[in-house]
Amino acid sequence: MLGVASLIITLSILDGFEKTIKDNVVSFTSHMQLFAFQNQMLSEPEEIVHKVMAQFPEVTEMAPYLQREGMIRSAKNIEGVLIKGVDPANDISAARRRLIQGTYDLQEKKEGIQNIILGKRLADKLEVTIGDRVLVYALGGNSLSPTQSRFMQFRVCGLYETGMADYDESFVYIHLRNAQRLFQVGPCVSGYDILVDDIRKLDALSLQIPEYLGYPYYAKTMFQMYRNLFTWIELQKKPVPIILGLIIIVATVNVIGTLLMMVMEKSRQIGVLKALGMTQKDIIRLFVIEGLHIGVIGTILGNALAFILCWLEVRYKFFPLPAGIYFMTHVPIDLSFWNFFLVSSIAIAMSYVASLLPARAAAQLDPIRLLRFY
Repeated sequence: MLGVASLIITLSILDGFEKTIKDNVVSFTSHMQLFAFQNQMLSEPEEIVHKVMAQFPEVTEMAPYLQREGMIRSAKNIEGVLIKGVDPANDISAARRRLIQGTYDLQEKKEGIQNIILGKRLADKLEVTIGDRVLVYALGGNSLSPTQSRFMQFRVCGLYETGMADYDESFVYIHLRNAQRLFQVGPCVSGYDILVDDIRKLDALSLQIPEYLGYPYYAKTMFQMYRNLFTWIELQKKPVPIILGLIIIVATVNVIGTLLMMVMEKSRQIGVLKALGMTQKDIIRLFVIEGLHIGVIGTILGNALAFILCWLEVRYKFFPLPAGIYFMTHVPIDLSFWNFFLVSSIAIAMSYVASLLPARAAAQLDPIRLLRFY
């Protein structure tokens, strides 16, 4: 029971880490980003989106954006940020997906103060909340010279949170045209966020799309942009086979020990059964059934225990994590049927194998010697 429960919980946490980090990365950078060499600005974004979507059916969504460094100032503090201009009608960023307070209202206004969406951690640093006003400073033009510094006033309309502290403290979202005016780049963008129907196609598409569009386009997948994160995930998974092996060995030894003790305690009863005509195959079958009984009951109880503990963590989040280190705020759990099925199958199979040794030992006992002093 404990072996099965610990294995399922371990696998559920590792899968939860991978799924959470992938979701968080996608919410910022999508599956793939399309750029230009040497940070060149890209013109005619609508035409590019139409060409790529028509040529590559694997691309499900493609959103142009403009992203550059800037400063944001509140009444109390000032912070350096990455300003990302997005089109609200075609936005696949964290501003829409991970909003926790306020409303997603980045529509461009004809007059008055424009809206902005901040990360929750950045808002805490600036000591602002929904409805407060902030000043955003940027360097305009392609030269990015300090003499072209510009600023615009915005009203905070929403706060997002992904659990990835580095990003929640850095990214702010405004309307694409507001960003273009702020940076004085005209109707140009700095890149495109791309979602695909199958992430296994990312490597191929990251080569095919730039080749189709030609210079100066090039692409990076989320696995290339965040190689360190995904390498960390893979490193976490490497000890899993060792852990699985050790726990299975311990469980197997326990089953063998339990059945051998039973053989010793029931040796006279075994002698009586063999004297009454029970064959060696019948004795083996008897102890194999007993071993499977132990394995199945333990597996069922282990599944129940793992499910309850995982559900409690998902529901009540008992174990917080430092977001600055783990890129999430709580221990993530992914309750996958496959994990339960895999561990249960291995546990029952090993229970069967472990039952064979004591079963054979019981079947080979001599009934005459067992009944001599009965």
